[in-house]
Amino acid sequence: MLDKANTVAMTREELLRRAEALVPLLAARSEAAEKARMTPVETVRDYVDNGLLRICQPARYGGYELGYDVMCEVSQTLARGCGSQAWVHMVLADNPLKLSAFSLEAQDEVWGADSSARICVAIAAVGKAKRVPGGIVWNAVHGFSSGVDHADWVICGGHIHEDGKPPEGCFALIPTRSIEIIDDWRSVGLAGSGSKSFAVKDVFVPTHRVLDKKNYDAGTSPGTLFYTSPISKLPRGGVSAVSYTSVCVGVAEGFLESYLKYTGPRKSRGNPVADGVGVQMGIGQASAEIEAASRLYIGAVRECMQTLERGETPSKYSGVQGKRNAAFACQLATTAVQRLFNAAGGRALYTDGVLQRQFRDCYAAAAHHSVVWDGAAAEYGKFVLEQYR
Repeated sequence: MLDKANTVAMTREELLRRAEALVPLLAARSEAAEKARMTPVETVRDYVDNGLLRICQPARYGGYELGYDVMCEVSQTLARGCGSQAWVHMVLADNPLKLSAFSLEAQDEVWGADSSARICVAIAAVGKAKRVPGGIVWNAVHGFSSGVDHADWVICGGHIHEDGKPPEGCFALIPTRSIEIIDDWRSVGLAGSGSKSFAVKDVFVPTHRVLDKKNYDAGTSPGTLFYTSPISKLPRGGVSAVSYTSVCVGVAEGFLESYLKYTGPRKSRGNPVADGVGVQMGIGQASAEIEAASRLYIGAVRECMQTLERGETPSKYSGVQGKRNAAFACQLATTAVQRLFNAAGGRALYTDGVLQRQFRDCYAAAAHHSVVWDGAAAEYGKFVLEQYR
């Protein structure tokens, strides 16, 4: 059964309009999401009803097969309302790409029954599996699975172990009825993302729901070979790190708006704070940093999508450049937010205010390992230096 949003032709502009309309709703739910340490059920329902989780999903199952840049723009827009809830959108909208790499039999099992089925992931290769007739048996405790409370299926990373052979990297697709969610997500930022751990104990996974990691990394997995849309050919890693940046930048945009609303009428010892030249300059610089961050990361992923639309394979350089841009955009966003928060005064520290939550969420988004600046900068520098040796 398709959601009602799938009954109309979907465009980037329409998706952004729908995301914009949800911003005040997400803002109103942000405090409750943080206290509950998970995204509200109502928010996920809004995502489904508005088609916001189908952006990259294959058309075979009612998806729109639009660009990764469109998905990032939608997540960035939602993050202006709440970083945690936008983070859950980002992972739930991205994960159909991961499922679409599996065999068609696996995809039919998930989306054939419900094309709106939601998939979460735990990519870190901590799972341990052994071969049995017809598949494997999986055991692990997986962490950091954002939005898992709302998932129907999980994709888990790990290895198959056989005597006398090196471990074989793979991913396993497992229904959430077979896992045990661990309520351990207590974080300083993105608290409402519900990025909990879960345990898998002696779960049988049939062969058609096992994906070889080498084939996945090389772009030769079953689904990748079946589909022809540009988005289905997007390389993982590298430029795909921009998805995390989209939330970081969107939170910074929301922080700037909140800061302006907070600062405009504010007085300090009877004097209008907004009249201060230093305050005005801080706003000018921070706004430029946030806009630069947005243009920097989205430009990289758009160039990648344009390459794919021409039927070409993105270069290795575009991958390291995209990851560099994604990480540096986070640096710009957090610098801007820090600058404004420092100028906001003591009242911004109260826990019932929105500024402190947005401040924490921005830094939490920038802490994801895919956008850590030192690693991305070093990877880029190493690659370009190799061209001159």
